[in-house]
Amino acid sequence: MRVTVEVVGGETREFDVTDETYADLLADLDLSPHEVSVMVDGTPVPEDQPVDADHVRVLRLIQGG
Repeated sequence: MRVTVEVVGGETREFDVTDETYADLLADLDLSPHEVSVMVDGTPVPEDQPVDADHVRVLRLIQGG
């Protein structure tokens, strides 16, 4: 399956996936699951879930102090 991954405020890339998880996609983008939220159709998904969508949005989390 071909998946488009949009990093909000950043790049958009396409990946061919078979049995990868959302965490695998984040690793390919050099992003940590602790720094972002993965969204499918506006709903957060667990990073350890197998990829089952053709479009994914990745939102960077903001930390402050």
